[in-house]
Amino acid sequence: MELASDFKEFLQKIRPTPSQREDLQTGHKTLRERLNADEDLKKCIISDFLQGSYKRSTAIRPKGERRSDVDIVVVTKLSEDEHRPADAMDLFKPFLNKHYNGKWRQQGRSFGIELSYVELDLVLTSAPSEAEVGILESDAIMSDDDLEEAEDWRLNRSWVALGSRYRSDARTLLVEAKNEPEWKSRPLRIPDRDANKWESTHPLAQLTWTRDKNDNTNKHFVNVVKAIKWWRVEKYEEPKHPKGFPLERIIGECCSDGIGSVAEGVVKTMEKIVSQYSLTVLAGGKPNLPDYGVATHDVFKRISADDFKKFYDQVKVGAELARRAFDSQDRTESGNLWCELFGSKFPKPPEKNGGGGGAGGSGRGGYTPPTGPAVPGNGRFA
Repeated sequence: MELASDFKEFLQKIRPTPSQREDLQTGHKTLRERLNADEDLKKCIISDFLQGSYKRSTAIRPKGERRSDVDIVVVTKLSEDEHRPADAMDLFKPFLNKHYNGKWRQQGRSFGIELSYVELDLVLTSAPSEAEVGILESDAIMSDDDLEEAEDWRLNRSWVALGSRYRSDARTLLVEAKNEPEWKSRPLRIPDRDANKWESTHPLAQLTWTRDKNDNTNKHFVNVVKAIKWWRVEKYEEPKHPKGFPLERIIGECCSDGIGSVAEGVVKTMEKIVSQYSLTVLAGGKPNLPDYGVATHDVFKRISADDFKKFYDQVKVGAELARRAFDSQDRTESGNLWCELFGSKFPKPPEKNGGGGGAGGSGRGGYTPPTGPAVPGNGRFA
């Protein structure tokens, strides 16, 4: 059964809580305000924007003692010809020492900032072309709205952020945004300190691809991603990879368009992973999955064949269990099987099979047909 209302409750339980979202917003807004107020850095900053699962609406609630995290991209005026990756990153260290002393660490291509309530990942880019500067300063790029909040998001100059729709010209601009072609964005370049070179990345392509995929799956894709991410962290501590965007990428590769529910999406995605990569695993290999917008970047590059084999075997077990849950016509049995797959965050079904919900399974408690006429006073309708 699809058990739509149970899945709705489950998804609410695995999304970041309102307080966690507030922590994320406090963390990234404070960082961005400080960057743009810094006397040394603000001269070389063009814009800043959010990327990652928080922006794409595919983030799940951190499990255990882990904190929520958010990625911030800072677009700079720094020329690759004049700044080596290490030099560019060094420019940000005085700022980090001033505001986050003892709380930041250098990573290969970014800075990690660990606060008591949130983790921030700060990524800087080299200078874009002059033609791209305007759109990089627009609401479409700099808005904090995620894909679930802003279902009408468009990558063009006319789109207006949710918080600015009080403007008198907002309605006119949104009509223009709907009909105006989207910006053909180019990859941004980020510093790889370890490799001593600038590398391409395309967070905007990841965002537009996810939006389009979500539209093509009746708005279920981002929830399928969240559900499968939760299955991974709930059921398996090892292997650690794939997780994050690589996991999201393989889900995107295997999730069918036109799905009618999250349940259907979970079943079909897991089964597609099993069927599509059986020969790859048999040959001792792993997938090559190019990043959206950067075909030369394999997002599975750092995942070992052994880890992928372990992940594949886990998906195979999960796919069989999900199929049994989806095909079951018994309300209680189906609910118990989904609970077995996803853990305690999935609502427990009623003890007795109500027989209701049918193929759609939208009810929590189902419907029990009467066995005879109601007798006043017997408590049936009390």
